[in-house]
Amino acid sequence: MTLIPGTIQKLKLAREVSPYGYFLTDGESEVLMHYTEIVGHRPKVGEEYDVFIFFDSEDRIAATMKTPLIMLGEVARLAVADIHPRIGAFLEMGLGRQLLLPLSEQPELKELRPKRGDEVHVILAQDKIGRLVAKVAFEEELAEVAFRVPESWHNTWVEGWVTKTLKIGSFVMIDGGVLGFGAYGFIPADERTRLLRLGERVRARVTFVREDGRANLSMNHLKQVGRLEDSDRILEYLRERPGGAMPYSDETQADIIKQKFGISKGAFKRAVGKLMREGLVMQEGSWTKLRPEAQPGAEAADAGIEAADGQAGLKE
Repeated sequence: MTLIPGTIQKLKLAREVSPYGYFLTDGESEVLMHYTEIVGHRPKVGEEYDVFIFFDSEDRIAATMKTPLIMLGEVARLAVADIHPRIGAFLEMGLGRQLLLPLSEQPELKELRPKRGDEVHVILAQDKIGRLVAKVAFEEELAEVAFRVPESWHNTWVEGWVTKTLKIGSFVMIDGGVLGFGAYGFIPADERTRLLRLGERVRARVTFVREDGRANLSMNHLKQVGRLEDSDRILEYLRERPGGAMPYSDETQADIIKQKFGISKGAFKRAVGKLMREGLVMQEGSWTKLRPEAQPGAEAADAGIEAADGQAGLKE
């Protein structure tokens, strides 16, 4: 038998070597299990134990009775415990030590890389010299562990973790709860309210359950709901602006609207259109402005005028 890092193997306890720990053997090779790696009762020489094989901090092969969160070749979602700007992200793997997710496995853009606390779907693999490393799990690996999205999820809000993010959109493993590993979904770029990091927790609405069992997702509300929220936000923004005016209108480019308000140009036009129909705003060229009656303090001024008229009527 060969001692394979990343796997659990049944080995016989050969001898104790104080002050280090125990040597275990498969009959051909030996591996050290430090005292700190013991779980439960003190092991006995001659007995067999299931141990996980790994590399210690000095790149020496070692054994532990602790159970890892991931095994060689398996897919698991691991939390980011620490970040090294030149090496990569370190993931918690349940052994009191961390697993490296190299920079080469992460997005090229720094803002799309995972942060501390994010959770990344990875596969446990070995590098060129046999050390254990994490590799990002992609569509083909995740499809094998994902379940089909139920039809009942249509138009419901779900949460999950970003597994891959591109210009065209972001792939998400939707939290399956008690149902299992998760379900696979996709947020198109025009349905994102912002760029999403690898491993980021995201909340989205299921817009369509596809025949292949996956879901199309959106971070936006339904149009009738979103229009109300968007128009309220734009109205509030205008009321905080000098003169109640902003240099954004139907003529403004979509990417500028997205950057400023976090919504699509279509959503912006619907929201402004609602405010125009209500007589609250008007557009002049590339500007959108509050009407005088919608200006801050206008209601108070009207109330003051009415009160003054009332007083004048009493005097007469």
